[in-house]
Amino acid sequence: PDIDMTERFDCHHCKESLFGKKYILKEDSPYCVKCYENLYSNTCEECKKPIGADCKDLSYKDCHWHETCFHCFQCKNSLVDKPFAAKEEHLLCTDCYSNEYSSKCNECKKTIMPGTRKMEYKGNSWHETCFICYRCQQPIGTKSFIPKDNQNFCVPCYEKQFAMQCVQCKKAITTGGVTYREQPWHKECFVCTECKKQLSGQRFTSRDEF
Repeated sequence: PDIDMTERFDCHHCKESLFGKKYILKEDSPYCVKCYENLYSNTCEECKKPIGADCKDLSYKDCHWHETCFHCFQCKNSLVDKPFAAKEEHLLCTDCYSNEYSSKCNECKKTIMPGTRKMEYKGNSWHETCFICYRCQQPIGTKSFIPKDNQNFCVPCYEKQFAMQCVQCKKAITTGGVTYREQPWHKECFVCTECKKQLSGQRFTSRDEF
């Protein structure tokens, strides 16, 4: 809209005339550039100077940077439009973050990049796809597993490879079995041939194979 030259057109803050000067509108009130920057500019985290009205203001978690100041703390390469990670109030490009802080996969020995899923067990880390059963080579994921001899086994594979099999039902004995005549039985399977009462911890007698 045209401004009536007879009316005053002043900075909302310092009241100096804005005729012929650059100004910025804030909530429908005009400000000279100097007042606007003093009142509303954010301070750059890197150089600690105000981010002027004619500069691009980049922000992350309530912190602000000039476009030229938004770079990796380690290698100083620009992070504008690039993925980055934050560590102890510093921004790092993914390469520097990986070299400095990422763990190495216990299986393939490669870096586990930030943002990718990893499995951890007893101080070691794996890529999710590298944390596999030693026998069937399938990813264990969140399933139960059993470690043996520095290898990890899913429960079905562990039972097939290491668990004793009950002479009666032929299934794996994973906890508390009974040994009789050097043969393993489930407690539930070691019963009287006649009345099916469990014999574990009881006095019993045998005749032939019964």
